[in-house]
Amino acid sequence: MSKQTVMVLLAASMVTVTACSSTSGGPSATGSTAANSQPAVAADPFGKYEKPVTLNIAYSVDPSFKSSKGETPENNVWNKAIKESLNIDLKIAWQVAKTNFDQKMNLAIASNDLPDAMVVNQVQLNQMMKAGEIEDLTDAYNKFASPAVKRIVESTDGLAKSQVTFDGKIMAVPSVTAEDFSWLWIRKDWLDKLGLQPPKTIEDLEKVAKAFVEQDPDGNGKADTIGLAAGTGLYNDFTQGPPNFDFTAIFSAYNAYPGFWVKGADGKPVYGSTMPEAKKALAKLRDMYAKGLIDKEIGIRKTPEEVVISGKAGMFFCGFYGGYWPLPSAWQNDPKANWQAYALPLGENGKYNVMTTNPSNTFLVVRKGYANPEAPIKINNFYLRDESKYGNEFMLIRNFFAPLDEIGFEMKAAKEVLAGAKKPEDYADNTEYKLLKNTLETIKNTKLQPYDNMDIQYWNMADKDFMRSYSLFVGGRNHFDPNVNKIKSLSYTRTQTMENKWTNLLKLEKESFLKIIMGSAPLDSFDQFVKDWQKQGGDQVTKEIEQTMK
Repeated sequence: MSKQTVMVLLAASMVTVTACSSTSGGPSATGSTAANSQPAVAADPFGKYEKPVTLNIAYSVDPSFKSSKGETPENNVWNKAIKESLNIDLKIAWQVAKTNFDQKMNLAIASNDLPDAMVVNQVQLNQMMKAGEIEDLTDAYNKFASPAVKRIVESTDGLAKSQVTFDGKIMAVPSVTAEDFSWLWIRKDWLDKLGLQPPKTIEDLEKVAKAFVEQDPDGNGKADTIGLAAGTGLYNDFTQGPPNFDFTAIFSAYNAYPGFWVKGADGKPVYGSTMPEAKKALAKLRDMYAKGLIDKEIGIRKTPEEVVISGKAGMFFCGFYGGYWPLPSAWQNDPKANWQAYALPLGENGKYNVMTTNPSNTFLVVRKGYANPEAPIKINNFYLRDESKYGNEFMLIRNFFAPLDEIGFEMKAAKEVLAGAKKPEDYADNTEYKLLKNTLETIKNTKLQPYDNMDIQYWNMADKDFMRSYSLFVGGRNHFDPNVNKIKSLSYTRTQTMENKWTNLLKLEKESFLKIIMGSAPLDSFDQFVKDWQKQGGDQVTKEIEQTMK
């Protein structure tokens, strides 16, 4: 199973900008406002228009995607259902490859040749606000966003709405992705074979990685195993969700929070990647890499997950969704590989410090002057309510909505159903959790007794819902680990200078860190990186971040 396929399967819980941007809007058509000129239906989130409403959008094409039902963007079950239920005609005016979508949208914003509605990123939202190109959605959101959508937005304690509120007006509808963090996935069968326990500290992690490399845990008589698999993502930052095959947990064990804004000694915001704690974590990673405990081919392999799939790696960091990807491919090679996830290693404070990322990465906006700004909001109400009915293919102009606590809530509910304490119908009112109903109705087909043992032999791997259930119970259970300590960035705002300089600053940062880890640059080059980062725009960004906090 490819990572791209998993992004489709994880529509209910993964937060991916790619999935959201692939359903953004398209250019406006001549006369579309006039064609839609009619009084909106009464404030019903699912109300049908008396006369047809046309919504012109664009579509980004993933060349590798093939519909499981032989459908097309123009002809699919969703478009038909939207027409039948809402009387809205979705029209695709242009389409481009997914990799070119942002460029095309940026050109549309610059020329003010906009779609009727679109899903944009934060920088694009800011640009459109400055240009006065988008409609005030305060009234449309308050009247037509469904109760489930509103509950999801409110689940962020105001963070999501604050990013779309300008001068007291709601100018966009923010996406919300379920909260998740990077957990340590380990071959427990390898631990058992070597008489080891899951590593509680960084020192324990080193010992386990060393044993996995040196003690032939796969039993083939060759020195071909890897302690910790890793990629070049290194860690998440405040602008995006958690990566996979990363080192976030190792950084945070040293109270280092690269990519986040943290409070300095003077109380002012400081970029975590420039702090001494980050250098200390880099020193440890550099030492682990030099000892061969981390995959020596970081950045060289086509994909970092290939060593997990081939059965050569014993550990990797990944979100709760490991049971979706990459483990199904690994189990095809070894069905007995007992991968388990843990909130480890712990930091010096005895806590698993996790970095809470921005829950809103995309924003639904409507071009100024469009006659029915509530139409795309109603379509998204429909998507959220009926995804389990119609599937997740070709959800045009979709903005992503998942409650912040979706992973933990769904896992806990499924656990209660297994224990007999609750029945699936007891959760009928929790409609914002769109995969909950299916999970509760199928969990007893997937999880075998004993229900409290998560080892791989106690699962029905042949069941179609296995990947979801395994991810929830093995990865999702860590959301309830008492040692989890959530760290928030002081700000999640994309400032004006960031619009032009952040891409280059991130490139400088990641390349500098990777060179230090791999030994191609000395550890003290970190100090030069800090100076370069500050000089190339970092100081100005920091000043702007400080202003946003006043």
